[in-house]
Parts: sequence; structure tokens; C-alpha cells
Amino acid sequence: MRRLRAIAFLSAGLLVLVHGAVLAAEMSLPGQALPPWTGVVTHVVDGDTVHVRPVAGGASRSLRLLGMDAPEICQEGGVAARDALNERVFQRQVQVQVQGSDDYGRDLVRLYLASEDVGQWMVQRGHAWSYRFRQDPGPYAESERHAQILGRGIFAGLPPENPRDFRRRHGPCTR
Repeated sequence: MRRLRAIAFLSAGLLVLVHGAVLAAEMSLPGQALPPWTGVVTHVVDGDTVHVRPVAGGASRSLRLLGMDAPEICQEGGVAARDALNERVFQRQVQVQVQGSDDYGRDLVRLYLASEDVGQWMVQRGHAWSYRFRQDPGPYAESERHAQILGRGIFAGLPPENPRDFRRRHGPCTR
């Protein structure tokens, strides 16, 4: 009987070790979310791009906030969006959840200040749109609608031009 219990105990332990190894391997697969990390915002480029230096050490990383699209810096509302983001996060500690990377070498992230989603904060205040893809209104559609109703930020005057359309018509801004 003791022998059977010992075998069962060892089998359970082996199963836990194998399961842990499989989970670790899955974490490193391309397309899988990476573990969150903490850093300090060292530079705000525009309304949806920041540089963050990991508190664990290393160089600052260029990050593009997912789920929202701020006006281009040379577009109406672009400087106000950058300034709002700068005032909110510059030199503050943030949590970074990397979801992938883009063609410009930036990490695509959800950025959190304490427990607050910074992308949603920008949309709620009318400094950005919820990022749309085809028929999907994006993760912050309700926040955008609320900002429009209240006439906040880019929704205060004439209907603003979506940054995607602006880039198509004018090309990228030179910084």
C-alpha cells in the first residue's frame, strides 16, 4: 500500500513538472503575450507612442499603445493629445503588457498607470479614437461615444479626421 501511494505521489509530481515545462514553452511561442513588466516613462513622442525604461534595467523601449489611435502630431489635436499623455505618464512608473510589435520596431502594448488603462483614459478625454478594424468598433468604443456626446478634446468642434485618413491624404508627419 505504501508503495502504491509513493508511486502515485511521484506520478503526480512528475505531472506537475511536465505541465510547468509545457506552460513555460507556450509562454515563449511567437504571438503569445509576454509577462507584464514595469518601467518609467522617459519620453512621450505623440498621443499614442512613449518610451519606457524598464525598472529591471536596460535601455528605454519604444511602445505603441494598443486599442486607440491619437491624431498625428501635425494634425489638429495632435499636440494636445501628446501633451495630455505627457502630463499623465511622463516620469511615472507604469505597467506594460506587450502584445506584439509593429513594422516600426515598437512594442504594441496595453499601458497601465496603477490599475488605470492609459489608452482608455486618452479616449475618455477625447484625445484619441477607439482603434477600429473593419466592422469592429475597437475596445474603447463606448468611451469614444461618451467623449463625443460630451464634446471633449478632438470632438469639441467640427468632426475630426481619423488619423488613418489623415496619413493617407498627407503622409506621415515629420518630427
